[in-house]
Amino acid sequence: MIIRKYNSSDLEQMIGIWNEVVEDGIAFPQEKLLDDVTGEEFFASQSYCGVAEDDSGKVVGLYILHPNNVGRCGHICNASYAVSSLCRGKHIGEMLVRDCIAKAKETGFMILQFNAVVESNIHARHLYERIGFKQLGVIPKGFRMKDGHYENICPYYIEL
Repeated sequence: MIIRKYNSSDLEQMIGIWNEVVEDGIAFPQEKLLDDVTGEEFFASQSYCGVAEDDSGKVVGLYILHPNNVGRCGHICNASYAVSSLCRGKHIGEMLVRDCIAKAKETGFMILQFNAVVESNIHARHLYERIGFKQLGVIPKGFRMKDGHYENICPYYIEL
C-alpha cells in the first residue's frame, strides 16, 4: 500500500469512493454526488489530494486537504477521508490521516481541524484520539443523517 498524490487517471476511482461515502449519508455533509466534470473540479480545487493505492495499482482510499478558513485563520486546515467499503478495517484510514498531517505541515498549515465528526462514527473518533487529536466539545444535533434524524457532531483538532 502506498499513499501518493492523486493524478487524473485516478479520478474515476476517487469519484466512486467519494460518492459511496456521500450516498451512505452518515459521515460527509455533502448530498450531491460528483460526476466526471464536478469531480475533476472538486479534487483540483483542494490544496492537496492523496490516494491510497494497493499492490495491484487500484485506488482504495483518498483524502482532501484544504484551508478551513481564510485570512487570519488561514493557517488552519481541514480534511476529509474516504476508504472503499471493500477495503475498510485494513488501517488505510490511519495511513491517510498520517500522510495528511505530514502534507499539511509541508503546506505550511499549523492546525488540522475537523468540523463535523459524527458522534456515532466511533472508528474515526478512536483513530483521531489515538493519533493525538483533541475533541473541542459536542454540537447537539449538528448532522442530519440520510434517514432524516439528527446526530451530534464532535469537532477535533491537532497542532501540527
